[in-house]
Amino acid sequence: MLDRREFLAASLSAAVASKAAAAPPASAAPEWRNRQSGISYRQLGRTGFMISEVVMGGNTISPDNYEHVLLAMDMGLNYLDTAPAYGNTKSELGYAKVIAARKRDSFFLNTKISAWDINRIKLYKDIFDSLPEPDQKKLRHQAQDELARRRALDSDYLGNYFASQTAELEGSALANVMEKTYGARIDRGKNYKQLILDSLDASLKRLGTDHVDLLMCPHGASTPAELTRHPEIFEAFEIIKKQGKARHLGFSAHNDPAGILEAAVQAKLYSAAMVAFNIVNRAYTEKAVEHARKNNLGVIAMKVARPVFNGRNAGIKDDPKRVQLIEAAVPGPLKIPQKAYIWALRNPNLSAVISELVNAGMVRDNLPLAAKA
Repeated sequence: MLDRREFLAASLSAAVASKAAAAPPASAAPEWRNRQSGISYRQLGRTGFMISEVVMGGNTISPDNYEHVLLAMDMGLNYLDTAPAYGNTKSELGYAKVIAARKRDSFFLNTKISAWDINRIKLYKDIFDSLPEPDQKKLRHQAQDELARRRALDSDYLGNYFASQTAELEGSALANVMEKTYGARIDRGKNYKQLILDSLDASLKRLGTDHVDLLMCPHGASTPAELTRHPEIFEAFEIIKKQGKARHLGFSAHNDPAGILEAAVQAKLYSAAMVAFNIVNRAYTEKAVEHARKNNLGVIAMKVARPVFNGRNAGIKDDPKRVQLIEAAVPGPLKIPQKAYIWALRNPNLSAVISELVNAGMVRDNLPLAAKA
């Protein structure tokens, strides 16, 4: 017989499954924006958005670094990605200047709910720290077992894209195993649902617009459970959609992208994904990306070049074995990151690759790849 907590957990899972089965997002007809010759476009899954094969990453955009975005749009780019976490809101403030300079219906705009994952991990970490050491040891063991089962910590799969990546993965896994016993201590309405509503309102205010085309939550999912055990995400999005503040729901993931893509296909409520996909983790991810496309879930590949070109972290040498992988796959005079993007764009199951187009030089280097794959 189920106790009350088990009953609530089962009810939440059933609610997700029932809603997913009853109301999957319908596919939309192709929708074009800023279409220009010399650039190729692909459909972003069931959104119908025809997006440039190279899209604009927003991590380095700021009120003092945005004019090259206008150049990219002049060349045919039509998808802008941002998040409150990027530059501690500076990215959204920088894009506000782009939005003020261009017609809102000339591009697709995405932002994310950056605080959702961070807050969830912190809530469970606070509970974890209050527990006796034997209980902590047991929970850690359960979390590590799950990560090992999914091979989520394998070096080529993990990628090591940023310093806190492993800690985020382990924190999410720990929250998952704690949920059954300690989940009742979390105010789900406040910390899962209302947080999303408040975060988007703040983002829209910074961006200077009344809507985004795609809202991503979770931002930086680390485990499949984050997409299937939290119906509050879907409840919040239904409110947002009815208010006209976002058109489609998506998510992003550095960790376990294959497992998370499969969870999104199962949920049937997500329209698009941005996940780590590259020549190093392809053995783990290719089948899941193909399965996503067959289920009309659009996939934008991120961290495509990072494993073979560590340009962000000065002084860290690139692994020559990994560099050789991309050199062999895409021979010729192109720069290493360009070869990585070309390699990914040869995969018809992807909708686009995302590039941190930091300046005008990078725009001129990378955006034309959207016609060369």
